[in-house]
Amino acid sequence: MHIGIDLGGTKIELRALELAAGTGPHAPGRELWRQRVPTPRADAEAIVAAVAELVRRAEHEVGPAASVGIGIPGSPSPRTGLVRDANTTALNGRPLGQMLARALGRSVHLENDANCFALSEASDGAGADAAVVFGVILGTGVGGGLVVRGELWRGRNGIAGEWGHNPLPWPEPEDGPAPSCYCGKSGCIETYLSGPGLVRDYVAQAGREHAPSPGAPADAEAVATRARAGDAVAEACLVRYERRLARALLGVLHVLDPDVVVLGGGLSKLARLYERVPGLWQAQAFADGVTTPLRPAAHGDASGVRGAAWLGRAPVRGTVP
Repeated sequence: MHIGIDLGGTKIELRALELAAGTGPHAPGRELWRQRVPTPRADAEAIVAAVAELVRRAEHEVGPAASVGIGIPGSPSPRTGLVRDANTTALNGRPLGQMLARALGRSVHLENDANCFALSEASDGAGADAAVVFGVILGTGVGGGLVVRGELWRGRNGIAGEWGHNPLPWPEPEDGPAPSCYCGKSGCIETYLSGPGLVRDYVAQAGREHAPSPGAPADAEAVATRARAGDAVAEACLVRYERRLARALLGVLHVLDPDVVVLGGGLSKLARLYERVPGLWQAQAFADGVTTPLRPAAHGDASGVRGAAWLGRAPVRGTVP
């Protein structure tokens, strides 16, 4: 039994998986138990205590775990082991891996949540039939992870897959002035392709076009709903989004040429992306054809926590703190 934990900004979710024995990386994982609790996000010690209590409950219900893996919305620095770039800011600069190991009395596997997502989908999800899998998160932020022949590829500096903080390639006039990003740069892919980025695009365009639907949409799904209802401004925003996603992913294809790209996060639920984006690749690809499949995550919102459980089984290539 392997425990996976998704340490999010609003909830901490644990799932216990029975990972089938075998030599290959693609053995399916059977869920044995799950539970979630709110994240005490302002207090790192309280977060550690909540995680430790969840692990104790799981082992009381199911039995001892062979490993504990934890996905976080940031990453441990390979130089210091301290958490960096977490939007649960109480974790930044803290030795979370060491804190959890002390609380649990054992070592833990700590990893970026997008890497966990990619590992899940490469292990027994939408990329289980592929040698090279690039997993993409399209949500409040934009991130990614890379798995090569069953190995999670972190890279020398622990930043493999961080395509969301590359600039959007091949700028077009409709992209407008490059939006500022929280990372301190401007024009990052995340500023265009995140959920908030899509909403911001709608609000800006609606102000120019006098959209028929009053008020700002609450989230990206609301923009999609307006498009389905015939809102021309919302439809134009989604068309721009598809073009931008195609350009951004084509940059990944030109560098990695993965066997499959798997989408997760809230925006991955837009079925039209899988119909339109691969066709848009063709026009700008430095190739005589691009056959790379674009697929939705097989495990949906559960993929990150399942990938955390797989950390105990999968080898990691790169510098590990």
